Amino acid sequence: MKDYINNKAPRIIISGGGTGGHIFPAVSIANAIRELCPEAEILFVGAEGRMEMQRVPDAGYRIIGLPVAGFDRQHLWRNFSVILKLLRSQWKARKIIKEFRPQVAVGVGGYASGPTLKTAGMMGIPTLIQEQNSYAGVTNKLLAQKADRICVAYEGMEKFFPSEKILLTGNPVRQSLLDNQITRETAASAFGFNPNLKTVLVLGGSLGARTINQTLAAGLALMKAHPEVQFIWQTGKIYIDQVKAAITAFTGEAVRNARVGSIPNLYVTDFIKNMNNAYTLADLVISRAGAGSISEFCLLGKPVILVPSPNVAEDHQTKNALALVNKDAALYVKDAEAQEKLLDTALETVADDELLKQLSINIAKLALPDSARIIAEEVLKLIK
Repeated sequence: MKDYINNKAPRIIISGGGTGGHIFPAVSIANAIRELCPEAEILFVGAEGRMEMQRVPDAGYRIIGLPVAGFDRQHLWRNFSVILKLLRSQWKARKIIKEFRPQVAVGVGGYASGPTLKTAGMMGIPTLIQEQNSYAGVTNKLLAQKADRICVAYEGMEKFFPSEKILLTGNPVRQSLLDNQITRETAASAFGFNPNLKTVLVLGGSLGARTINQTLAAGLALMKAHPEVQFIWQTGKIYIDQVKAAITAFTGEAVRNARVGSIPNLYVTDFIKNMNNAYTLADLVISRAGAGSISEFCLLGKPVILVPSPNVAEDHQTKNALALVNKDAALYVKDAEAQEKLLDTALETVADDELLKQLSINIAKLALPDSARIIAEEVLKLIK
Protein backbone atom coordinates (compact mmCIF):
# COMPACT_ATOMS: atom_id res chain seq x y z
CA MET A 1 0.00 0.00 0.00
CA LYS A 2 2.99 2.33 0.17
CA ASP A 3 2.48 3.35 -3.43
CA TYR A 4 -0.95 4.70 -2.50
CA ILE A 5 0.14 6.82 0.41
CA ASN A 6 3.61 8.04 -0.46
CA ASN A 7 5.06 6.62 2.76
CA LYS A 8 2.83 8.84 4.91
CA ALA A 9 0.34 7.49 7.44
CA PRO A 10 -3.07 8.01 5.83
CA ARG A 11 -5.86 9.72 7.78
CA ILE A 12 -9.32 8.35 7.05
CA ILE A 13 -12.79 9.27 8.30
CA ILE A 14 -15.49 6.59 8.30
CA SER A 15 -18.99 7.91 8.91
CA GLY A 16 -22.38 6.34 9.48
CA GLY A 17 -24.18 3.94 11.79
CA GLY A 18 -27.55 3.79 13.52
CA THR A 19 -27.92 0.02 13.31
CA GLY A 20 -25.68 -3.01 13.35
CA GLY A 21 -26.26 -3.28 9.61
CA HIS A 22 -24.23 -0.09 9.13
CA ILE A 23 -21.79 -0.46 12.03
CA PHE A 24 -20.49 -3.98 11.34
CA PRO A 25 -19.50 -3.19 7.72
CA ALA A 26 -17.89 0.07 8.82
CA VAL A 27 -15.75 -1.69 11.41
CA SER A 28 -14.91 -4.43 8.90
CA ILE A 29 -13.67 -1.81 6.42
CA ALA A 30 -11.59 -0.14 9.14
CA ASN A 31 -10.06 -3.47 10.12
CA ALA A 32 -9.22 -4.22 6.48
CA ILE A 33 -7.57 -0.80 6.09
CA ARG A 34 -5.49 -1.52 9.19
CA GLU A 35 -4.41 -4.88 7.77
CA LEU A 36 -3.29 -3.27 4.50
CA CYS A 37 -1.81 -0.21 6.19
CA PRO A 38 -1.19 -0.70 9.95
CA GLU A 39 -0.09 2.91 10.45
CA ALA A 40 -3.40 4.34 9.16
CA GLU A 41 -5.18 6.83 11.43
CA ILE A 42 -8.92 6.16 11.39
CA LEU A 43 -11.60 8.36 12.94
CA PHE A 44 -15.28 7.40 13.02
CA VAL A 45 -18.05 10.00 12.91
CA GLY A 46 -21.44 8.83 14.15
CA ALA A 47 -24.73 10.18 15.47
CA GLU A 48 -25.04 11.15 19.12
CA GLY A 49 -27.09 8.69 21.14
CA ARG A 50 -26.97 5.93 18.51
CA MET A 51 -25.47 2.49 19.01
CA GLU A 52 -22.26 3.25 17.09
CA MET A 53 -21.18 5.50 19.97
CA GLN A 54 -20.71 2.32 22.03
CA ARG A 55 -19.97 -0.37 19.42
CA VAL A 56 -17.18 1.49 17.61
CA PRO A 57 -15.07 2.14 20.76
CA ASP A 58 -15.67 -1.51 21.70
CA ALA A 59 -13.99 -2.38 18.40
CA GLY A 60 -10.99 -0.23 19.31
CA TYR A 61 -11.64 2.93 17.28
CA ARG A 62 -12.21 6.57 18.24
CA ILE A 63 -15.56 8.11 17.37
CA ILE A 64 -17.06 11.61 17.52
CA GLY A 65 -20.83 12.11 17.48
CA LEU A 66 -22.89 14.61 15.49
CA PRO A 67 -26.23 15.98 16.79
CA VAL A 68 -27.98 14.68 13.69
CA ALA A 69 -31.41 13.02 13.46
CA GLY A 70 -33.55 11.49 10.74
CA PHE A 71 -36.43 13.23 9.01
CA ASP A 72 -39.98 12.44 10.14
CA ARG A 73 -41.63 11.54 6.83
CA GLN A 74 -45.12 11.25 8.36
CA HIS A 75 -45.17 14.48 10.37
CA LEU A 76 -43.34 17.05 8.27
CA TRP A 77 -44.04 19.87 10.71
CA ARG A 78 -41.78 18.16 13.25
CA ASN A 79 -38.74 18.53 11.02
CA PHE A 80 -37.85 22.11 11.96
CA SER A 81 -35.68 20.85 14.83
CA VAL A 82 -34.25 18.16 12.53
CA ILE A 83 -33.11 20.84 10.07
CA LEU A 84 -31.46 22.80 12.89
CA LYS A 85 -29.65 19.62 13.99
CA LEU A 86 -28.54 19.02 10.42
CA LEU A 87 -27.07 22.52 10.14
CA ARG A 88 -25.29 22.08 13.49
CA SER A 89 -24.01 18.70 12.31
CA GLN A 90 -22.58 20.18 9.12
CA TRP A 91 -20.84 22.88 11.16
CA LYS A 92 -19.43 20.26 13.56
CA ALA A 93 -18.42 17.99 10.66
CA ARG A 94 -16.48 20.88 9.13
CA LYS A 95 -14.71 21.48 12.46
CA ILE A 96 -13.83 17.76 12.75
CA ILE A 97 -12.48 17.65 9.20
CA LYS A 98 -10.38 20.80 9.67
CA GLU A 99 -8.84 19.38 12.85
CA PHE A 100 -8.34 15.77 11.72
CA ARG A 101 -7.36 16.65 8.12
CA PRO A 102 -8.49 13.38 6.51
CA GLN A 103 -7.24 12.43 3.07
CA VAL A 104 -10.41 10.48 2.29
CA ALA A 105 -13.90 10.15 3.80
CA VAL A 106 -16.00 6.99 3.68
CA GLY A 107 -19.78 6.87 4.14
CA VAL A 108 -21.53 3.62 5.05
CA GLY A 109 -25.08 4.94 5.49
CA GLY A 110 -26.92 6.18 8.54
CA TYR A 111 -27.71 9.67 9.78
CA ALA A 112 -24.13 10.88 10.24
CA SER A 113 -22.84 9.97 6.79
CA GLY A 114 -24.88 12.67 5.03
CA PRO A 115 -23.46 15.82 6.66
CA THR A 116 -19.98 14.30 6.98
CA LEU A 117 -19.56 13.31 3.32
CA LYS A 118 -21.30 16.40 2.01
CA THR A 119 -18.94 18.61 4.01
CA ALA A 120 -15.89 16.56 3.00
CA GLY A 121 -16.84 16.85 -0.67
CA MET A 122 -17.31 20.61 -0.38
CA MET A 123 -13.83 20.83 1.18
CA GLY A 124 -12.24 18.96 -1.73
CA ILE A 125 -11.63 15.69 0.11
CA PRO A 126 -12.11 12.48 -1.93
CA THR A 127 -15.17 10.49 -0.82
CA LEU A 128 -16.27 6.88 -1.13
CA ILE A 129 -19.85 5.69 -0.60
CA GLN A 130 -20.67 2.14 0.40
CA GLU A 131 -24.28 1.51 -0.69
CA GLN A 132 -25.52 -1.67 0.95
CA ASN A 133 -29.01 -1.99 -0.47
CA SER A 134 -30.42 -2.95 -3.85
CA TYR A 135 -32.38 0.33 -3.83
CA ALA A 136 -30.28 3.40 -3.12
CA GLY A 137 -31.45 5.86 -0.48
CA VAL A 138 -32.05 9.57 -1.08
CA THR A 139 -28.93 10.65 0.84
CA ASN A 140 -26.56 8.42 -1.13
CA LYS A 141 -28.12 9.47 -4.44
CA LEU A 142 -27.38 13.08 -3.52
CA LEU A 143 -23.87 12.32 -2.23
CA ALA A 144 -23.08 10.34 -5.39
CA GLN A 145 -22.92 13.54 -7.43
CA LYS A 146 -19.58 14.44 -5.82
CA ALA A 147 -18.41 10.99 -4.70
CA ASP A 148 -15.25 9.60 -6.28
CA ARG A 149 -16.14 5.93 -5.82
CA ILE A 150 -19.39 4.06 -5.07
CA CYS A 151 -19.09 0.49 -3.81
CA VAL A 152 -22.30 -1.50 -4.22
CA ALA A 153 -23.61 -4.94 -3.24
CA TYR A 154 -26.09 -5.54 -6.07
CA GLU A 155 -25.97 -5.50 -9.84
CA GLY A 156 -27.96 -2.94 -11.80
CA MET A 157 -27.15 0.06 -9.60
CA GLU A 158 -26.50 2.21 -12.70
CA LYS A 159 -30.11 3.37 -12.40
CA PHE A 160 -29.11 5.28 -9.26
CA PHE A 161 -25.44 6.18 -9.73
CA PRO A 162 -23.03 7.16 -12.52
CA SER A 163 -21.81 3.86 -13.96
CA GLU A 164 -18.17 5.00 -14.17
CA LYS A 165 -18.05 5.45 -10.38
CA ILE A 166 -19.57 2.05 -9.46
CA LEU A 167 -17.65 -0.98 -8.22
CA LEU A 168 -19.47 -4.20 -7.33
CA THR A 169 -17.90 -5.28 -4.03
CA GLY A 170 -20.64 -6.78 -1.89
CA ASN A 171 -21.20 -5.86 1.74
CA PRO A 172 -18.47 -6.46 4.34
CA VAL A 173 -19.45 -8.82 7.14
CA ARG A 174 -17.99 -9.63 10.54
CA GLN A 175 -14.73 -11.46 9.87
CA SER A 176 -15.25 -13.70 12.88
CA LEU A 177 -18.19 -15.33 11.11
CA LEU A 178 -15.98 -16.44 8.25
CA ASP A 179 -13.25 -17.79 10.53
CA ASN A 180 -15.69 -20.05 12.38
CA GLN A 181 -14.32 -23.43 13.50
CA ILE A 182 -17.16 -24.32 15.91
CA THR A 183 -18.77 -27.77 15.66
CA ARG A 184 -22.53 -28.28 15.73
CA GLU A 185 -22.19 -30.11 19.05
CA THR A 186 -20.33 -27.19 20.66
CA ALA A 187 -22.86 -24.71 19.27
CA ALA A 188 -25.80 -26.76 20.58
CA SER A 189 -24.31 -26.96 24.07
CA ALA A 190 -24.10 -23.15 24.21
CA PHE A 191 -27.91 -23.04 24.06
CA GLY A 192 -28.56 -26.25 25.99
CA PHE A 193 -29.99 -27.80 22.84
CA ASN A 194 -29.80 -31.16 21.09
CA PRO A 195 -27.39 -31.06 18.11
CA ASN A 196 -29.46 -33.72 16.32
CA LEU A 197 -32.66 -31.66 16.17
CA LYS A 198 -33.51 -29.10 13.52
CA THR A 199 -33.03 -25.51 14.71
CA VAL A 200 -34.64 -22.24 13.56
CA LEU A 201 -32.79 -19.00 14.32
CA VAL A 202 -35.07 -15.96 14.59
CA LEU A 203 -33.42 -12.55 14.16
CA GLY A 204 -34.94 -9.10 14.19
CA GLY A 205 -31.77 -7.08 13.85
CA SER A 206 -29.81 -5.49 16.67
CA LEU A 207 -32.77 -3.46 17.95
CA GLY A 208 -35.60 -5.90 17.24
CA ALA A 209 -38.52 -6.38 14.86
CA ARG A 210 -42.03 -5.79 16.19
CA THR A 211 -43.91 -8.02 13.75
CA ILE A 212 -41.54 -10.98 14.09
CA ASN A 213 -41.65 -10.75 17.89
CA GLN A 214 -45.44 -10.45 17.96
CA THR A 215 -45.76 -13.41 15.62
CA LEU A 216 -43.61 -15.68 17.77
CA ALA A 217 -45.31 -14.49 20.96
CA ALA A 218 -48.66 -15.43 19.42
CA GLY A 219 -47.22 -18.76 18.27
CA LEU A 220 -45.86 -20.08 21.57
CA ALA A 221 -48.41 -22.93 21.60
CA LEU A 222 -47.41 -23.95 18.06
CA MET A 223 -43.70 -23.96 18.95
CA LYS A 224 -44.37 -26.02 22.07
CA ALA A 225 -46.38 -28.47 19.98
CA HIS A 226 -43.31 -29.13 17.79
CA PRO A 227 -40.59 -30.34 20.18
CA GLU A 228 -38.69 -31.79 17.21
CA VAL A 229 -37.75 -28.23 16.19
CA GLN A 230 -35.65 -25.93 18.38
CA PHE A 231 -35.99 -22.14 18.28
CA ILE A 232 -33.30 -19.57 19.09
CA TRP A 233 -35.15 -16.26 19.37
CA GLN A 234 -33.26 -12.94 19.46
CA THR A 235 -35.85 -10.32 20.36
CA GLY A 236 -33.72 -7.15 20.30
CA LYS A 237 -33.33 -5.04 23.44
CA ILE A 238 -36.50 -3.01 22.81
CA TYR A 239 -38.82 -6.02 22.93
CA ILE A 240 -37.28 -8.42 25.46
CA ASP A 241 -39.53 -7.35 28.37
CA GLN A 242 -42.68 -7.63 26.23
CA VAL A 243 -41.64 -11.08 25.04
CA LYS A 244 -40.88 -12.29 28.57
CA ALA A 245 -44.29 -11.03 29.71
CA ALA A 246 -45.99 -12.92 26.87
CA ILE A 247 -44.14 -16.12 27.77
CA THR A 248 -45.06 -15.71 31.45
CA ALA A 249 -48.72 -15.19 30.51
CA PHE A 250 -48.63 -18.36 28.40
CA THR A 251 -46.68 -20.64 30.75
CA GLY A 252 -47.54 -19.17 34.13
CA GLU A 253 -43.84 -19.07 35.04
CA ALA A 254 -41.36 -16.20 35.14
CA VAL A 255 -38.61 -16.14 32.51
CA ARG A 256 -35.46 -15.82 34.59
CA ASN A 257 -32.94 -16.83 31.97
CA ALA A 258 -32.75 -17.64 28.29
CA ARG A 259 -34.32 -21.09 28.63
CA VAL A 260 -38.06 -21.49 29.24
CA GLY A 261 -38.78 -24.47 31.49
CA SER A 262 -42.14 -25.55 30.08
CA ILE A 263 -41.06 -24.87 26.49
CA PRO A 264 -37.72 -26.72 26.42
CA ASN A 265 -37.23 -26.21 22.65
CA LEU A 266 -37.16 -22.41 23.05
CA TYR A 267 -34.19 -20.14 23.85
CA VAL A 268 -34.95 -16.42 24.22
CA THR A 269 -32.48 -13.54 24.48
CA ASP A 270 -32.34 -9.86 23.64
CA PHE A 271 -28.95 -10.12 21.93
CA ILE A 272 -26.76 -13.02 20.82
CA LYS A 273 -23.14 -12.18 21.58
CA ASN A 274 -21.64 -15.22 19.86
CA MET A 275 -23.28 -15.38 16.44
CA ASN A 276 -20.94 -18.18 15.38
CA ASN A 277 -22.77 -20.56 17.72
CA ALA A 278 -26.17 -19.42 16.47
CA TYR A 279 -25.32 -19.66 12.77
CA THR A 280 -23.56 -23.00 13.18
CA LEU A 281 -26.62 -24.60 14.79
CA ALA A 282 -29.24 -22.91 12.57
CA ASP A 283 -30.77 -25.01 9.80
CA LEU A 284 -33.07 -22.12 8.87
CA VAL A 285 -33.06 -18.39 9.66
CA ILE A 286 -36.00 -16.00 9.98
CA SER A 287 -34.89 -12.40 9.52
CA ARG A 288 -35.64 -8.91 8.35
CA ALA A 289 -34.10 -8.13 4.96
CA GLY A 290 -31.36 -5.70 5.94
CA ALA A 291 -28.49 -5.65 3.48
CA GLY A 292 -25.83 -6.60 6.03
CA SER A 293 -27.78 -9.60 7.28
CA ILE A 294 -28.42 -10.81 3.73
CA SER A 295 -24.70 -10.60 2.96
CA GLU A 296 -23.99 -12.81 5.98
CA PHE A 297 -26.57 -15.37 4.88
CA CYS A 298 -25.05 -15.47 1.39
CA LEU A 299 -21.49 -15.96 2.62
CA LEU A 300 -22.58 -18.64 5.11
CA GLY A 301 -25.00 -20.33 2.70
CA LYS A 302 -27.87 -20.16 5.19
CA PRO A 303 -31.46 -20.90 4.11
CA VAL A 304 -33.59 -17.94 5.14
CA ILE A 305 -37.17 -16.70 5.30
CA LEU A 306 -37.11 -12.93 4.86
CA VAL A 307 -39.75 -10.67 6.43
CA PRO A 308 -38.90 -7.20 5.09
CA SER A 309 -39.59 -4.25 7.37
CA PRO A 310 -42.19 -1.88 5.89
CA ASN A 311 -40.85 0.98 8.01
CA VAL A 312 -37.73 1.80 6.00
CA ALA A 313 -37.00 4.42 3.35
CA GLU A 314 -38.19 3.57 -0.18
CA ASP A 315 -39.27 0.11 1.08
CA HIS A 316 -35.71 -0.99 0.29
CA GLN A 317 -35.90 -4.17 2.38
CA THR A 318 -38.60 -5.61 0.14
CA LYS A 319 -36.40 -4.87 -2.87
CA ASN A 320 -33.46 -6.55 -1.10
CA ALA A 321 -35.60 -9.63 -0.42
CA LEU A 322 -36.97 -9.88 -3.96
CA ALA A 323 -33.44 -9.74 -5.37
CA LEU A 324 -32.90 -13.12 -3.66
CA VAL A 325 -36.40 -14.55 -4.08
CA ASN A 326 -36.26 -14.00 -7.85
CA LYS A 327 -33.18 -16.25 -7.93
CA ASP A 328 -34.77 -18.95 -5.72
CA ALA A 329 -32.22 -18.06 -3.04
CA ALA A 330 -34.64 -17.21 -0.20
CA LEU A 331 -38.28 -17.40 0.88
CA TYR A 332 -40.33 -14.29 1.54
CA VAL A 333 -43.27 -13.53 3.84
CA LYS A 334 -44.84 -10.09 3.80
CA ASP A 335 -44.85 -8.23 7.10
CA ALA A 336 -48.64 -7.91 6.98
CA GLU A 337 -49.02 -11.68 6.51
CA ALA A 338 -46.44 -12.79 9.09
CA GLN A 339 -48.84 -13.69 11.90
CA GLU A 340 -50.85 -15.84 9.50
CA LYS A 341 -48.02 -17.54 7.58
CA LEU A 342 -44.57 -17.17 9.11
CA LEU A 343 -44.38 -19.97 11.69
CA ASP A 344 -46.21 -22.49 9.49
CA THR A 345 -43.84 -21.67 6.62
CA ALA A 346 -40.83 -22.07 8.90
CA LEU A 347 -41.97 -25.45 10.25
CA GLU A 348 -42.70 -26.76 6.75
CA THR A 349 -39.39 -25.48 5.37
CA VAL A 350 -37.13 -26.74 8.16
CA ALA A 351 -38.63 -30.23 7.75
CA ASP A 352 -37.90 -30.27 4.00
CA ASP A 353 -34.25 -31.30 3.60
CA GLU A 354 -34.29 -30.95 -0.19
CA LEU A 355 -35.65 -27.40 -0.04
CA LEU A 356 -33.10 -26.43 2.62
CA LYS A 357 -30.30 -27.81 0.46
CA GLN A 358 -31.47 -25.95 -2.65
CA LEU A 359 -31.90 -22.65 -0.79
CA SER A 360 -28.40 -23.04 0.66
CA ILE A 361 -26.84 -23.72 -2.75
CA ASN A 362 -28.64 -20.82 -4.44
CA ILE A 363 -27.94 -18.19 -1.78
CA ALA A 364 -24.26 -19.17 -1.61
CA LYS A 365 -23.98 -18.41 -5.35
CA LEU A 366 -24.75 -14.75 -4.58
CA ALA A 367 -21.92 -14.35 -2.06
CA LEU A 368 -19.26 -11.73 -2.75
CA PRO A 369 -16.26 -12.56 -0.53
CA ASP A 370 -13.38 -10.23 0.40
CA SER A 371 -15.67 -7.17 0.28
CA ALA A 372 -13.93 -5.35 3.13
CA ARG A 373 -10.48 -5.81 1.63
CA ILE A 374 -11.60 -4.67 -1.84
CA ILE A 375 -13.26 -1.55 -0.39
CA ALA A 376 -10.20 -0.84 1.77
CA GLU A 377 -8.00 -0.96 -1.33
CA GLU A 378 -10.31 1.52 -3.08
CA VAL A 379 -10.16 3.85 -0.05
CA LEU A 380 -6.36 3.84 -0.12
CA LYS A 381 -6.29 4.42 -3.88
CA LEU A 382 -8.25 7.65 -3.38
CA ILE A 383 -5.52 9.13 -1.20
CA LYS A 384 -3.44 11.43 -3.35
